[in-house]
Amino acid sequence: MTLKYALQTSEQLSAYLRSLRKSRGLTQKALGEMLDVSAARIATIEQRPSTVSAGQLLRILHLLGAGLYLDDGMADRGHQPPAGEW
Repeated sequence: MTLKYALQTSEQLSAYLRSLRKSRGLTQKALGEMLDVSAARIATIEQRPSTVSAGQLLRILHLLGAGLYLDDGMADRGHQPPAGEW
């Protein structure tokens, strides 16, 4: 069963990252070693996820066995972006 969480704020992402790491039995130091960064950097990312690049966030999520999914709520209402644009 896949669990999905609709995150809308950086505070929610902060709590999710911390919870996910802990549920995997990892300390900040252990996760930092996996990413070749310090435990302090992991603490900063967990406290202020806006300090991490999208690439770094995707790498962290991958190592934690999670993923990032985008939901285009507009598609549900029949809206589609113009061809060739995001």
